[in-house]
Amino acid sequence: MLKSRASPGGASATRSRSAWPSSAACRHQLGSSEMAQKSSLAVPCAVPVLVVCFLACVATGVELSVNNHAADFTLSTSSGTPISLSCLVQNSSQAEELLWYRGDGQVDLKDGNKVNISNICISPATETDNGVTFTCKLMRDQSIKVSVILDVQFPPNVTEDETVNVEESKDVTLTCNAKSNPQGQATWYKNDTILTLQQDRYQVYQTSEVFQLSITNVAKSDNGTYTCEVKSSLGTGRKNFHLIVEDKKAVFPMEAVIAAVVVVTLTVLFGIVARKDKIFKVRITKFPCTPTASSGGTQTPARDD
Repeated sequence: MLKSRASPGGASATRSRSAWPSSAACRHQLGSSEMAQKSSLAVPCAVPVLVVCFLACVATGVELSVNNHAADFTLSTSSGTPISLSCLVQNSSQAEELLWYRGDGQVDLKDGNKVNISNICISPATETDNGVTFTCKLMRDQSIKVSVILDVQFPPNVTEDETVNVEESKDVTLTCNAKSNPQGQATWYKNDTILTLQQDRYQVYQTSEVFQLSITNVAKSDNGTYTCEVKSSLGTGRKNFHLIVEDKKAVFPMEAVIAAVVVVTLTVLFGIVARKDKIFKVRITKFPCTPTASSGGTQTPARDD
């Protein structure tokens, strides 16, 4: 309808004018007014029709839908399953370009996949897609949009086994990272037997993805294989910790070490002082005296004193 009104002539313009009041009707409404007045008032007679048409177009409004959802929604699926999202423009008689976003990053679309309808495929969906938001937006007015939050479900996924060495009487913490959706629950085992948690020695801590077992004042009896088992409705994950308790290392008090260093240093200094006469003694070498001439011309032989 807007294109028809915008056309200056032609069939479209003819059809648009046919909806306006005729000049005879205008003359009937104006009565015996002058021709100039009739000409000036003929246009206002058509204005209400245009206004009504414009308001009708605005009232409908352009909308978007994604997979037949006109509002934001959550899409649940399993890991490994492909997901198809289709964005459709509604209530528009003109070509509308669409944009897709994954989080804050724009998705590259092919030229034939942008106008009035646009499809994207996540194949397959993985655990990294869980919680990610995909949004379809109208390019000319990006406030018009629909978002989809992915709820990708997957069984517990734990990290590889570990060997942990700890010195006797020290504390140790075993950390098990396990992602899952829905969230799993952890059980700790020692040598394939459920671990009995002693309040004074064992502490358990967990979040949605991290499960920890802390042992204080480790003893030789704590040697063994500890297993973190995370279980959800979709499966089970296990991680083993091979705990090796080493002998306690002998530790010398720092005060005693410092005292020993001081004693050794002073002993060396006193030894140097006691032998200083021998170390710094100067040996005097005697040289023969040079003969000198006497007043009578005779030489006096040199003589040792």
